[in-house]
Formats: sequence, C-alpha cells, structure tokens
Amino acid sequence: MRPATRLLALLVALFGADGAGASEIAVSARDLGGVVTGDRGPEAGVWVIAETTDLPTRFAKIVVTDEMGRFVIPDLPHASYQVWVRGYGLVDSPKVGSEPGRRLSLKAVTAPSEKAAAAYYPGVYWYSMLQIPNAGEFPGTGEKGNGIAETMKDQHYWIDTLKNGCQSCHALGSRGIREIPEAFRKSGSSFAAWARRTQAGQAMEYMARVLGRFGAEKALKLFADWTDRIAAGELPFARPERPKGVERNVVVSVWDWSSPTYYLHDAISTDKRHPTVNANGLIWGSTEESTDLIPTLDPVKNVAATVRHPYRDPHTPSAVDLPHAESAYWGTQAIWDGHTSIHNLMMDEAGRVWFTARIRPAANPDFCKAASGLASAQVAPLAESARQLSMYDPAAKQWHLIDTCFTTHHLYFGHDADQTLWTSAGSPVSGVVGWLNTRLYLQTHDEAKAQGWTPLVVDTNGNGQRDEYVQAGQPLDPEKDMRVMAAFYGVMPSPVDDSIWGQSMDAGFSGVGQPGYLVRLTPGSDPARKALAEIYQPPAGAFGPRGLDVDLNGVAWTALSSGHLASFDRRRCTGPLNGAGTAEGKQCPEGWTLYRFPGPQFKGVSNSGSADHAYYVWVDRYDTLGLGANVPIIRRPAGKAAGYGRPPARGPISTAKAARAPIRRSTNSRCGRTPWPIKFGRKDHGGPSPTAPLPKGRGEATDSFLKGREDADRPSWSGCTSLSGGRRCASILNVRMSFSITSGCRKSSA
Repeated sequence: MRPATRLLALLVALFGADGAGASEIAVSARDLGGVVTGDRGPEAGVWVIAETTDLPTRFAKIVVTDEMGRFVIPDLPHASYQVWVRGYGLVDSPKVGSEPGRRLSLKAVTAPSEKAAAAYYPGVYWYSMLQIPNAGEFPGTGEKGNGIAETMKDQHYWIDTLKNGCQSCHALGSRGIREIPEAFRKSGSSFAAWARRTQAGQAMEYMARVLGRFGAEKALKLFADWTDRIAAGELPFARPERPKGVERNVVVSVWDWSSPTYYLHDAISTDKRHPTVNANGLIWGSTEESTDLIPTLDPVKNVAATVRHPYRDPHTPSAVDLPHAESAYWGTQAIWDGHTSIHNLMMDEAGRVWFTARIRPAANPDFCKAASGLASAQVAPLAESARQLSMYDPAAKQWHLIDTCFTTHHLYFGHDADQTLWTSAGSPVSGVVGWLNTRLYLQTHDEAKAQGWTPLVVDTNGNGQRDEYVQAGQPLDPEKDMRVMAAFYGVMPSPVDDSIWGQSMDAGFSGVGQPGYLVRLTPGSDPARKALAEIYQPPAGAFGPRGLDVDLNGVAWTALSSGHLASFDRRRCTGPLNGAGTAEGKQCPEGWTLYRFPGPQFKGVSNSGSADHAYYVWVDRYDTLGLGANVPIIRRPAGKAAGYGRPPARGPISTAKAARAPIRRSTNSRCGRTPWPIKFGRKDHGGPSPTAPLPKGRGEATDSFLKGREDADRPSWSGCTSLSGGRRCASILNVRMSFSITSGCRKSSA
C-alpha cells in the first residue's frame, strides 16, 4: 500500500469517512467551524467561504482547510451567512445557510471535467497561454516588415509592455477577458472583435497608445489567436497547487464598499511608519479617474460612506469628456465622472490623509518657471503638472488643496523632522523628483515655499559632489556629472539613513527607450542644487522594475516584469558607486537577489522568470501578519491575491563580485490566494473565474480589460480585504497593501 493510501486509511479509521467530525471542532459564538470532505475523504487546502448581505456592506470571510479538512471561520459579525466550498479540482459546492456558533459538515464537489476544473484556475494559468513573439523577431521591422514596432528593440520590450502596459492593471487571464463578449463578437472575426473591444469605454486613447507600442496589428492578431484557441477548447498547460503550510493559516475578510461604476486604485488605513495609528478606524480609498467620491469603510461597523474630493479650478478636466465608444456592459454611458484623478493616498501620524490628486488644469503657475525665486524652478523649470497634492483632516472635516509644479503619482513620508512628503511622477519624462515640507506647509499654508524638486544627476566625474552636468543623452564629459532623464514611479524614504529610494519604469510602461532603474537619491542640505542620484539596472536576464519598498535593514525590494521579486542590498556592493562606470547603472550586480514568481512561464520565453507579474511590492516591516519582520509582499494581478515570502538567511555579506545575480527559489515563499466569492471585480486581480454568466457590471473575480478602461469588461467593485495571521489582524488595502493592526484577532485552529 502506498504511503498516501495508508494515511487516508488511517484517517478514515480514526475519524470515519467524514474525517474529523464537525462536532469535534471548537467554535465560539462568533465562529463557524466544521469539516470538508470529498469523494475520497477529507479535502485539504480548499476554501470555505461565508458570505452575507445582512450587514450595511456585502461581507465575506474566507479560510482554508487543514490537512484533515477542518476549518474555523473566526470572529464573524452577527448575521445569516451562505457557506460553500471552492478549491482547485472542484466546482463550487451547494450553498448552505448558517449562523455564527454552528458547526458544519460540508461536502466538496469534484469537478466533472478538466475544463470545469480549469474554470477556477488563477488567471495567470490562462494568461500564460498567450503567444509571445520569438526573440529572433526583434528588433521589430514595422508595419511593412514583421508587424512589430521598430521601437521594440528586443523581446523584453514586448513582455514589459504586455505586463506593465496591460496586465499590471487588468486581469487578462480572467474569464471576462479570455472570452469575448457577444457585443464584440458581432464585429466579425476575432481580430475585429479585439480591435473593437480595445476602443470601448473611456480609456480608448490609452489602449490605442499601448497597442501602438507593440505594433497594433501584430498585437491584435496574437490576442485573437489566444482567445480563439481557448474558445476551441484549449486548456492551460499547467495546473495550480492548493494552498499548503502557512498558506492555510490565512483568513481573508472582504467588504463591498463602493459603486459598480467606480473602481478602487489604492487604499490606506494607517501611517506606515507608525502602524498603530488609526487602529480600527476608517479605511480610505482612492478612485483614480472614475469619481471624485472617496470611499471609506468602517471595518468594525461594516459601514461604507463617501467624502467628495474638491478641486480648485472649475476648468479641471473630467473623465466624462474622454472620448469613448460603446461598451459591452454599459452601452454608450460614460460611467466615469472624476475630475481629481486620485491615484494614491497616505496617512500621517495624526491620522490626516494625503492624496496625489488633480486640482486644476495642467498648465503651471508662474512660481514654477525659471524667473521664479524658487531654487528648484531656477534649476529645472516645469511647464506642466498633471496631478498635484491634497490633504483631508477627518477630525476637522477640512480639505487642503496643494498646488505643485511637479506631477505626482505615489507618495510617502520621510523620517525627518520636516515630515517631508516625497512623491513620484509615474512616467520618467519629467526627469524630476518632487517633495513637500509638510511641517512648513501646515505652519504657513504657503504651497510654493513648502515644495521643491530636483533633477536626477549621477556623479559621473566621481568627485563625490554634484557639479555642472551634461543633459541626458549627451556624451559624457569627464569634468561634469550627468543628468538622467528619469523619474520615480515607486518612492520610499529609507528608514536607516537620509536616502530616498525610487524606481523608474522600463520601456513598456514609459514608452521611452531606456531601461528601468532602481534609484538612490541623497538629498543633502540643498536638494534642488546638490542632490545626487545612483542608478542600478536589474542584472542580466531580469528587467522591468515596478513598485518599491525598503525594509528596516535598508534593503530595497521591487517587482520585475521578467517574473521575479527582487531585492537590492547596496551594502553588498564591492566596486565604485560613482564615476564614469556608473552612467548606465550596471554596477553592483552582486547587490541583487532574484526570487522567481510562482506559476507558469510563457512558452518560448527562455528567461528564468514567470508569466506572473506584480503591480507593487510592500514590506511588512513590523510583523503585522505574524510571518516575521521585513517580509516582502507582492500584489500580483495575474492570478493570486498576494505573494509573500521569507527569503532564506544569506549569512555574511559576500565580498566576491558576482557576474550576475543569483536566482533563488526560496522554499519559504508563500502565496495567499483569494477566491473572491462576492460577485465583483477588483482592479488588477485575476483570481479564479466564475462559471456562471456575468451580471451587468459585475463578475466573480473577473476584472477590467486594460485597466478597466474598457468599462464593459470591468465588473467594477472596490474592495478591502484583511488577512489574519498569527495573533494579529492586518488589513490588505488593495494594491499598495498597507496594513493596520487591529484588535480582537486570534489564530484560527485551521
């Protein structure tokens, strides 16, 4: 008898065919517990979902069964729940009505076919079936050649464009995307249907721009081929594993807290530097282009509300004015009506909420120009700013609209006495990094005096200070430094020194023919005139940084579109970090460590990564999840809710210069998968797909097409989830994954 068979026989002998009896599971009056069994005994590593509409918001809590099929769903609000089982290799079980305090014996339903099972696979397993042009087809030869745009210099440009131009915000592998809506199939061929769907909704200009980077006809043919093969019955070539080990300890809580026509870009619940701020308080969301209504959620009372974000200039552009074509779900209705383009938000130590938000048209005021008295304007005058800053004080119910010369995208507070708010620009084309002295602003409300910005200048003459510099693209001058025409997308002040880390996007997102970098900025006492930057390219075989965080050791973490989580430890560098040899950022390959994302790789792509991708990375500095301090967590749009890992101990820092960074396949990496039971889609999530037809504007775990900007394929829901691990409760707040410690959480026996 095989060991697995002997184990099953032993379990049946000890507990009967149903495994551990439901009556043996300890539950309190606020819990639901029990056991899940299938045709062959206990079902390990499957989700048990409890969902209710009795509360002010739609609410669900999800747990994973242990090796004996046992589960406990802890700390449920008092309500009536529908409970069911979902898992790989299964189809959804019949829903059972229940209430907290009860024990359940649930029966899992085995999928009747491989096709039925595959309907529940994470999106990445379908997405990886998409054909990528062979490496030998690059550089592209244009419309009259192979159809690939001439700006596509090598295969990594294509992959980075696919992941950072499309997949980073849109679940290409989810059912809503891998199947073409009937409204678009009427266009004729699959090619025509894809051409039509990429013109639908209020983001048609964005989609056209991304298609143009590929070579539109070539890209549409490959998308059409992908959906044709799926429609003909082709299934994913790889299968996901069920959660195991610590992955089974995750408890996910989900609230429905916005409108079907809006989407949630980011959310925040605390000050990352002081993660006990606002414990059990409101969670705040940002809705980007979709609306000026900022959603809030009370996770204790389960109450959702909104606060309207104002803007200063009545001529501020509106999403309503964006050109759009008919949507498969929303018809000709322009469902987005936002002016403020609220992208990112952070909370300070006093519980005030700071936003990157548009408050006016793009043209800058005079204080941003060279004739201004501002040092930053004299060094690098700026003509336009696409998005500025704002702050809301919940206690005073008061807004502050803050005009900035520099464009804002993400923001984070420094650790200095001025509480400097450092910002990113998103695209590299501005070539500057901006900041706001919040202490000075709150004292004076002088927005011009409190702000500043600097170009990124590399010390290529090697004298340790910033001197006169050559502009980006000009030949090096041994007597001068060099400006890099880059800007931050991710931004994070270091907790160990005065440096500011940033990350500049690769060619796919930026449309600029230069690599993506990690950037270390040393502001100094006069940052407008004296700040110096160091740039670092990912090592050979890796590319496309997106998102950034820095752990308590000063190690920078980023996600790569090559299919890796990457860390960069500057302490490991053995060679010079300034001088002419650092102009391209290829110094210090020994500082990098790469961790392959789980999941399959695209066929024909030879690099060591995965088809999976991450929108952003967050470091759990203070062990809010119970996995330990400094655990990096990635938000992975192509398939799973989150990935988190504890990199293996490295031992002493190596002094040997490496030819390239090692690829580490850590056995400590874990995936937190969320089966998304509520009928909603979330921005950039591609979890298990529904098997039932999608209701208008909504769908289980299917999401938007190309940033949801084809509204028809955006079953729109804005949500917040919380993961409980160890003895803490932690709120995963959308993409950024900012955590707040809350009380009353306890470890589940499952």
